[in-house]
Amino acid sequence: MKLLISRNTTYYFAVSITLIALFLFSGNSSAQKPKEEQKFTTIDYAPFADNTGHWYMIADKHNLINALPDKPRYKPTEITSIADNLLLFQKDNGGWPKNYDFFAILTPEQATIVKAAKGETNTTFDNGNTYTQIAALAIAYQATKIEKYKTGCIKGLGFILQSQYKNGGWPQYYPIEKNNYSSHITFNDGAMMGIMELLRAILDGQPQYSFIDSKLRSKLQVSYNKGLDCILKTQINDAGKPTAWCQQYDEVTLQPAWARKFEPASICNKESSEIVLFLMSIDHPSKEIIDAVQNAVTWFDESIIHNTRVKTVQAPKTLTPYKVSSTDKVVVNDSTAPAIWTRYYELKTHRPMFCNRDSKIVYSLAEVARERRDGYGWYNYEPQKILNKYPKWQKKWAPENDVLKK
Repeated sequence: MKLLISRNTTYYFAVSITLIALFLFSGNSSAQKPKEEQKFTTIDYAPFADNTGHWYMIADKHNLINALPDKPRYKPTEITSIADNLLLFQKDNGGWPKNYDFFAILTPEQATIVKAAKGETNTTFDNGNTYTQIAALAIAYQATKIEKYKTGCIKGLGFILQSQYKNGGWPQYYPIEKNNYSSHITFNDGAMMGIMELLRAILDGQPQYSFIDSKLRSKLQVSYNKGLDCILKTQINDAGKPTAWCQQYDEVTLQPAWARKFEPASICNKESSEIVLFLMSIDHPSKEIIDAVQNAVTWFDESIIHNTRVKTVQAPKTLTPYKVSSTDKVVVNDSTAPAIWTRYYELKTHRPMFCNRDSKIVYSLAEVARERRDGYGWYNYEPQKILNKYPKWQKKWAPENDVLKK
């Protein structure tokens, strides 16, 4: 089945959970057809865009291989070639490394290098990894009935089951890297929600996963239930006021935790929006899910920033260890601007906050160093998606309690 998403070559660094969900749920547009009529004819570029962008645009000394100058790629219809690439990059433990173009046409020398590294354990859910490859292999198996694609898919699901914490969360990397933020339960970059979307697609009976037997489905159901419970438990109750979620959580205490040096423990509206969209899509939600959504919607409404627009402006070209920048970001007052939110809100005070690479908290974008100011998504519009969907959801699942009613 061909997804109705075209490749956007400029969209590299923030593949959205929406695109991943569309990929994982491929088959919905023909849901009324008998399963035997389902046709899977492509593996789409879009869910892999974050990996692709990092490989082509950021030099990483840790990469096994680097992009070729002419960047040859398989077409989305070349399913067996793409799936063979995915199996080549899959590690012995069932997971995948990040920041490669899995559609790249490799040279024999490159393929040999990748194959020789099968035993490495740099396996991760970061940047849309592992759950995305599993979904693609399921499509490849249904399209070709080649057994090795089914085997790789099931092996990947085994990695997901093995890497889940007892409390239901997933780390960014597995095996666990001690004394490293990657061991934290990770909502950042859609990691945990990507896994949950995949599990739900399987449990909902999406046709590309019809080969998964009842025994494995039972294990995946338990995993999904634990994951959902973890999501509900980690909603931040800040001084008695339920709000939203943080990007990452301590895997033992379930308290908000720092990630990278410029990613503080805080209320994170971007990741929270992805979580709430998932919760709102659950049919016949429990009271706990309804309450979680209601509390988050209240928070999104209360944390709106008005009369503010972020503009990208041209600036002198600057070379940093991380990127070459020729633009800058400035915040301007604009009475016509739509509602906007900062990515981070300070715990307890709920002030919009920002951070530099030295982990120093500041309270305006102008105080952020140029490289981080221009190279990170400090503001976003994601909660508006929730506020737009809320009226219909509320009428269906919470008709007597409209938290947005003034």
